Amino acid sequence: MTISHQATGTGPDLLLVHAGVADSRMWARQVAELRDSRRVITLDLRGYGETPSAPQYSDAGDVLAVLEELGAKDVTAVGSSFGGYVVQQVASRRPDLFARLVLICAPTDNVEPDDGLRALWAEEEQLLEAGDVDGATDLAVRRWIGPDADNEARELLREMQKHAYDVQLAAGDVDNEEWPVEPEKLTVPVRLVTGGHDYRFFADSADYLTERLADSERIHLPWAGHLPTLEHPDEALKLIS
Repeated sequence: MTISHQATGTGPDLLLVHAGVADSRMWARQVAELRDSRRVITLDLRGYGETPSAPQYSDAGDVLAVLEELGAKDVTAVGSSFGGYVVQQVASRRPDLFARLVLICAPTDNVEPDDGLRALWAEEEQLLEAGDVDGATDLAVRRWIGPDADNEARELLREMQKHAYDVQLAAGDVDNEEWPVEPEKLTVPVRLVTGGHDYRFFADSADYLTERLADSERIHLPWAGHLPTLEHPDEALKLIS
């Protein structure tokens, strides 16, 4: 399979899907802690980590293919940011595979980005069009990780984001088929986590889902930015286990 993935440990299946500014390395601390009691499944989406990009693909389809190849069942799926959006797509298509979802600072359909996030995207695009990948990477590290993160977490984010930019810019335009998110089909328990230092869009997305899900739990972390599992690994472990 083209998608780089690992299944570590034994026990109930736990899927961890990384953020759009990271890759599977963001979960290293959680994998080490949980592999004695779970089969922990991690992967790199296309254009991230060790997975190459492709002209046409579906992140949701790729994740589903990994789960099917591994024979996963009754999966607890944890998605950070864009990874949480991918989890929603897969669970909407195949709700029978999942026992529980944890969506950490995740977007969803039918919610508009706030002005601050739009401004960030515009600044990022300007830097990348000028060929300033280092500047765009610095911007990502400043804006996407909260104030409590240590230097090790910031440097890991820098490394993951820089690599993603390099791979994706080399690939050029791609077509990522997104599947619809259908909250009414997500009948398993869903935990929705947001951060006090994150963009409003992600809290708005969590609020939107809370109103439409059959079984939801809303957790707001005043200390957190967009990547709480990197910012406070020990605290974040409690959110997903």
